Amino acid sequence: MNPIQSTLPILGFAAWSGTGKTTLLEAMLPKLVEHGIRVAVIKHAHHNFDIDKEGKDSYRLRKAGAAQMLISSRYRRAMVTETPDEEASLPQLIAQLDLNALDLILIEGFKKLSFPKIELHREEIGKPWLFPEDKNIIAIASDVPAEADLPQLDINDLSKLTQFVADYAQQHSGQSLQCSDLDPSGMLSVAEGRDRILTQIVAPSAETTVALKDALGQIVANDILSPVNVPQHTNSAMDGYAIRSDDLNRDSYQVVAQVMAGHSYDQPLVSGEAVRIMTGAPVPQNADTVIMREQATQSGDSVTFDLSMGAIKPGQNVRQAGEDLAIGQAAVRAGTQITAPELGMIASLGLDSVTIRPQVKVAIFSTGDEVQHPGEMQKPNCIYDSNRYTLHAMLSKIGCDVIDLGIIEDSEQALEATLTSASQQADLILSSGGVSVGDADYIKTVLDKLGQINFWRINMRPGRPLAFGHIDTTPFFGLPGNPVAVMVVFMQFVEPAIRKLQGIPEWQAPYFNAVAEEKLRSRPGRTEYSRGVFGIDANGRLTVRSAGKQGSGILRSMSEANCLIEILPEQPGVEIGEKVRVIPLENRI
Repeated sequence: MNPIQSTLPILGFAAWSGTGKTTLLEAMLPKLVEHGIRVAVIKHAHHNFDIDKEGKDSYRLRKAGAAQMLISSRYRRAMVTETPDEEASLPQLIAQLDLNALDLILIEGFKKLSFPKIELHREEIGKPWLFPEDKNIIAIASDVPAEADLPQLDINDLSKLTQFVADYAQQHSGQSLQCSDLDPSGMLSVAEGRDRILTQIVAPSAETTVALKDALGQIVANDILSPVNVPQHTNSAMDGYAIRSDDLNRDSYQVVAQVMAGHSYDQPLVSGEAVRIMTGAPVPQNADTVIMREQATQSGDSVTFDLSMGAIKPGQNVRQAGEDLAIGQAAVRAGTQITAPELGMIASLGLDSVTIRPQVKVAIFSTGDEVQHPGEMQKPNCIYDSNRYTLHAMLSKIGCDVIDLGIIEDSEQALEATLTSASQQADLILSSGGVSVGDADYIKTVLDKLGQINFWRINMRPGRPLAFGHIDTTPFFGLPGNPVAVMVVFMQFVEPAIRKLQGIPEWQAPYFNAVAEEKLRSRPGRTEYSRGVFGIDANGRLTVRSAGKQGSGILRSMSEANCLIEILPEQPGVEIGEKVRVIPLENRI
């Protein structure tokens, strides 16, 4: 998730039921106010509740069907929002506060979340300590001592407790709160997962030189500096007549030469002279202005210009030497992927070769006894392997050299042999399947044996399971098994890693905003990727709609889509007419 734009400290109270959290907060709040601290309190309830009284207008209107009920008076206002599908996350609740009017946020409840807390403990409750299991506890308030190195306070000494909280608020003012710190599921946000991966990817240092005709699609290793001025000479931008700008007021000029492209007039142009010149031909010495042919009338060796077609401006229709590129200027930057314009640019400099990064070699394989090759007679309870073909295509599209290792049987020996071989051949290894909860233990055993692998749950849909690490020194990605999830995870995590391996610094996938043509649902607090179709409506607006059913195994909707619709964690859903982020699929799948 993205960081909440907040400079407020947050502090919670962790305690077993019956310890008296609410009573303590109720007594502490007036004292914090006396300290000049503006406090917001967020309380988590595990049951249904009403905050407006039965029979009151707000209660009646909400019960009648209002999904949101805003109650306002001279002294206070309250928003009551129904959440029948899923309760709001703590980041969403914090985002609704007026942070500019606060100094501190106190949390009662949400004890499983990751943020600073004070443990409240009373011996008579008979419950175990929380601090050994919760590393977010920063202090203990109790009626008995604890065997801990944390600051300890008397739970019955309200003044000292209040002072501790006030000091905390002052010491931590200005700190930024990260939503990802508040995820109770232990899942990583998309951005956090990508950042963790990229910090472990080492940019390349190897380079090789290839002929220019073989460089299409390759990545430039070093800045290509222009050895010449482009254009090399000050030249005419059109067919016409070259004259001196200090000689504009004549009725006629003597035409002393005609200069074709590839030729030149080597004498300095004197006052009263003109040279008939073609597009691209170098202008003579002293000449700096060209009048287009359509404005000229030549009779013999004399030419006149029709000023009714436009006044003559000094310097018009002349391209200066080095105007596009000066000698020593970077024509193509390192990290650029060579396309047709770059090929033309390099050729125009007189260069017939270019130094590039070697192609990234990627080894791919699928796992599972239930997976079989297309073209075979389908066995009972088996599926054809589509993921390898999808990955092969996506890798080829971004310029990788693909090593296809096929389908690996469900055995520890086969997987170990495959990974060992792949790490020796490839710059990166990709597998699909075998990284979800409940998958065979031997997969994790082999990965742990051969390298350093983390199994992550990413807070996204589709594509939650992801394994990443290294087999020896070779980066390894274990992708989910569902076909659409494979493509989404590839685009969000694998492609950025490959781009860094290719030597492209700060690579970013393109995206834009479009207006939703239909309501788009998502689960609050996670990133949702839906297959979509974008286009331009009658009013010239970019619009987007769903491409159909969104199951992570439904390839048809991916084939019919031209984009992914990215619904961010802070968006509870997208209504018709609202803007939503769109990631185009052209040139990516």
